[in-house]
Amino acid sequence: MRLVDKLLSGIQYLLPHHLLSALVHAFMRIRFAPVKNLQIRVVGGLAGVDWSEAERQSLADYATFNDFFTRELRADARTVDPDPGALVSPSDGRISESGRITGDRLLQAKGQHYSLRALLANDPACSAFTNGFFHTIYLSPRDYHRVHMPLAGVLQRMTHVPGRLFSVAPYNVREIPGLFARNERVVSIFETSHGPMALVLVGAMLVSSIETVWAGTITPPRGKRVVTGDWSRRGIQLDKGQEMGRFNMGSTVIVMLPPGAVSSLEDFAPGDPVEMGVRLGRLC
Repeated sequence: MRLVDKLLSGIQYLLPHHLLSALVHAFMRIRFAPVKNLQIRVVGGLAGVDWSEAERQSLADYATFNDFFTRELRADARTVDPDPGALVSPSDGRISESGRITGDRLLQAKGQHYSLRALLANDPACSAFTNGFFHTIYLSPRDYHRVHMPLAGVLQRMTHVPGRLFSVAPYNVREIPGLFARNERVVSIFETSHGPMALVLVGAMLVSSIETVWAGTITPPRGKRVVTGDWSRRGIQLDKGQEMGRFNMGSTVIVMLPPGAVSSLEDFAPGDPVEMGVRLGRLC
């Protein structure tokens, strides 16, 4: 298994990440109905998408494959834990890793750690997350691709960090050092009743676009420098469970809180499935 992982991850270094992602961006936005419908049937079927959860049930209701991929769910398809003390999952997917941040180091996978400051591009809130808590959630192509708030918060800053677009498939997470801090990402810092909260939407190969509800499409175009926007005076206040952004293809979400914000975590192991709104831990 380790040899296979190394071979697969080694190939990643040779691939034209941004070119492939740009092609997928165009592919996902074809509006010619016969092609678009075939894309949805074939890719959706191969990925194992659960159609019964979708708000729109007809192929004709989707303008493009991307429209289908970022589909909204029925109102009763997900339940957000109503307990005011519950920290909830921001997305569907599988737990990649979770637990304590060790000083400035987050666990990427067994034997792999990476820097909190590198991940957040040295955001001023970094020191608040030292020895705090994190959850990393991997979204596969079959998952619901909208990202929601783990608890209520007011947006302070958003940073777009350009970078590579390695696949975030589990074999790459196990083998590529500092993967999440090397890939393109959008970092959002919120102020909450439990201190600052970071939500990081990590780009990946074939992730053709990342959006937020307050700024729209962040990427593409692909930037070449770190860009931070101050949103603290805009009054962007989002409730627990409210949508904050989305991926236009699968990737990874990382949520972080300070050490004094969380009293306990639920007993999730790497690879365990989660749905948006389920409890990840208890707030202090």
